[in-house]
Amino acid sequence: MQDLLDRQDAVFIGGDERLARAELRRQIGRLEAQLGSLFAEAFPRVEVDAAIAPISSEPRVLGLGELEAIRDSLADRIAEARIQLRERAELETRNRELLERMLDAPAEHRWLRISRADIGEPGCGNWHSRPRLGPLGMLMGWWRVKVSSGCPLAGRLAAVEQR
Repeated sequence: MQDLLDRQDAVFIGGDERLARAELRRQIGRLEAQLGSLFAEAFPRVEVDAAIAPISSEPRVLGLGELEAIRDSLADRIAEARIQLRERAELETRNRELLERMLDAPAEHRWLRISRADIGEPGCGNWHSRPRLGPLGMLMGWWRVKVSSGCPLAGRLAAVEQR
């Protein structure tokens, strides 16, 4: 082990460059943690690319330029993920408001269907504005919001698995 430390052909890294590398690695680590938390926050609703592609197929020490490029690409991906999450949150808020209006006045939102995924909730349910009593209710203007209890296939699949 001592002979590896005393090698004369080892690459010497100056103090300033060593500090710059350490700072860039610290920034990259912080950005990777932020990207990972954004991935976890957005997981069921928005697809965030959290994969980190290798620079080279063989291990080596990255230069300052390569470390800066990695840092900048991570910062760009984090900005894109935040924009996607903000847009999705705004869409879910508009859908929740639409659901409230639909529950208040089903006749004004005829045949509208809003799923749980549309408002950011997990599971398979939906709300559907439909006429009460079929065609007669449609002619008479008797509309209601029917709430689905969940996935129709989930119960069937569970029954099949129990057999």
